[in-house]
Amino acid sequence: MGAFPFANIPVEGKRRANKSVLNEHAVGSGFWLKSLHSDWKEQEWDPEKPDAYGGIFHFRFWRFGEWVDVVIDDRLPTVNNQLIYCHSNSRNEFWCALVEKAYAKLAGCYQALDGGNTADALVDFTGGVSEPIDLAEGDFANDETKRNQLFERMLKVHSRGGLISASIKAVTAADMEARLACGLVKGHAYAVTDVRKVRLGHGLLAFFKSEKLDMIRLRNPWGEREWNGPWSDTSEEWQKVSKSEREKMGVTVQDDGEFWMTFEDVCRYFTDIIKCRLINTSYLSIHKTWEEARLHGAWMPHEDPRQNRSGGCINNKDTFFQNPQYIFDVKKPEDEVLICIQQRPKRSTRREGKGENLAIGFDIYKVEENRQYRMHSLQHKAASSIYINSRSVFLRTEQPEGRYVIIPTTFEPGHTGEFLLRVFTDVPSNCRYLGMGQHEWGELRLDEPPHTCWSSLCGYPQLVTQVHVLGAAGLKDSPTGANSYVIIKCEGDKVRSAVQKGTSIPEYNVKGIFYRKKPSHPITVQVSPPVWRHLLGSQPEASPLSQLAPRANTWDFAQSWKTL
Repeated sequence: MGAFPFANIPVEGKRRANKSVLNEHAVGSGFWLKSLHSDWKEQEWDPEKPDAYGGIFHFRFWRFGEWVDVVIDDRLPTVNNQLIYCHSNSRNEFWCALVEKAYAKLAGCYQALDGGNTADALVDFTGGVSEPIDLAEGDFANDETKRNQLFERMLKVHSRGGLISASIKAVTAADMEARLACGLVKGHAYAVTDVRKVRLGHGLLAFFKSEKLDMIRLRNPWGEREWNGPWSDTSEEWQKVSKSEREKMGVTVQDDGEFWMTFEDVCRYFTDIIKCRLINTSYLSIHKTWEEARLHGAWMPHEDPRQNRSGGCINNKDTFFQNPQYIFDVKKPEDEVLICIQQRPKRSTRREGKGENLAIGFDIYKVEENRQYRMHSLQHKAASSIYINSRSVFLRTEQPEGRYVIIPTTFEPGHTGEFLLRVFTDVPSNCRYLGMGQHEWGELRLDEPPHTCWSSLCGYPQLVTQVHVLGAAGLKDSPTGANSYVIIKCEGDKVRSAVQKGTSIPEYNVKGIFYRKKPSHPITVQVSPPVWRHLLGSQPEASPLSQLAPRANTWDFAQSWKTL
């Protein structure tokens, strides 16, 4: 193996990731090719100012919540004066090899890039959030509704600068890089280079008929070997598309590794898709703006159960609630929530580059609207992620208005590791650690209200009571129906539900938790406006504070609470 100085070979012309420049070579590190986002303009070779060239290059990669600077020289590994890793078809173009060298330095060595994870690479190059989709498990090939919904989401991601990759699982080592009869190759991360609805027909008929086909353009990282099925380069199906539409799509007839497929065929032949959203948090953008909460945490084992923060997944019932806990609020009637947890990358040795990832995941629970301290018993599970030994785990979910708790865990208890939690909502979610109350950011550890110097004078809670109001029946009707909400009050604290409009049988589904200094004082439940006959909810069962979360059964408040 040798190396040659990049400075001795002038590089001219514009550098961009077009369909003809990149080739993967001896080492299988092509998984990151589709995520190139380098700022080359200020570092480009200028033949008019050769003395300005310094032989060094600067790159930035997103790692664990921050952009990391990587600086390299211009010496690239070769064999027989040929680049042995990523290279361009043009012998005087080196930007892809330089980016690869910088990424290898970040990972520890070139070997660490071999067979790497596409989702991790997309995040490293963009700072976005990767969402893996199992096409086979989701049966997208046969479920037209799910397939159409996925295409619309992919269209939106692509139109807003996101990155998308598709691949076919290689189950065995023999499967790796095996070419199928349809021309596709197993184990390759195909870059999705275009997503569009293609208009079929010619002339005015095509315009008025408005028949469109969902199509995807993909590229093999080898720069050759293409799909040979319907809508391949020489397929007769292209006769259904006008010449102007084909030119707009950039259809070419050459073995350049780039080809079109219908989305239905993509879902039938590929097994996995990875979408990397470039999360837009700018208030100046015309596109959807996300609110991001970014929190650092850690799994830390401890002998004391109250200080242990490595309890494992829900299978470990005795220790599960000893994990870190976070609350966030959904403030709209229903909101799409994106949640990503990423563990800090590990490197065992510089030579090997890689370290073993922990199996991680998280559960989300809908809790009381006024919860401020840690959970100690199960409540309604709103959603949960998969558990996998990946660097990051992503979940997209839609949830109704209310307060939620995220519990990120390792699969097995007792492991040590750092993690980054990112929560994206349409409006600010007030995402924070649970327990201490005074600090919005930082680890919160309290299981119950703290003892203070005022506790002896003002008293300290003796009981904790959870009240769950499910709904009401028999509200007085009006021409437009009844509008109502419910308020739960206890010792100066109160919880209010969202307004239920136009119904005489509203479903409030609101919970409150109360730490009671005066257990003899009543808890009141009030429907506003006062047009109710009876409420249905969970029994207000009081428990010693040490038990923290009482069990509850459904019953009729009006019949059981004479104070109402």
